[in-house]
Amino acid sequence: MTAPVVPAVFHLRRARDLIDRRFAEPLDLDAMARAAGFSRYHFARAFAAAYGETPGRYLTRRRIERAQDLLRSGELSVTEVCLRVGFSSLGSFSSRFNALVGTSPTEYRRAHAGRAAPPIPACFAMAWGRPRPGPG
Repeated sequence: MTAPVVPAVFHLRRARDLIDRRFAEPLDLDAMARAAGFSRYHFARAFAAAYGETPGRYLTRRRIERAQDLLRSGELSVTEVCLRVGFSSLGSFSSRFNALVGTSPTEYRRAHAGRAAPPIPACFAMAWGRPRPGPG
């Protein structure tokens, strides 16, 4: 009896999940390809075909999306946000942010600070999510 064939997208999803979970860590193409069980070149081609962008662009986009969230909160400096989302250079962070968002991180923060939802204290979030007893 032969083992069932698993579609390639299943393996690619494992790599995409790795990127989503560990976007702030240094991830290279080899680590992403290992998560999918592919060679680096096959992985890069298959990922782009499946998701419409290269793994590197996907990683950068996820980092910038997270940076937007952090900048809206207004609690961290642009440099702290840069480092927290996985960039090692403020210059590369600013240029990638500007290319993807259309404005600098500082201007984005100025325009959006205070518009983020207010933080919910953990005790309220836990109480809200606690199971409620059903009717008798």
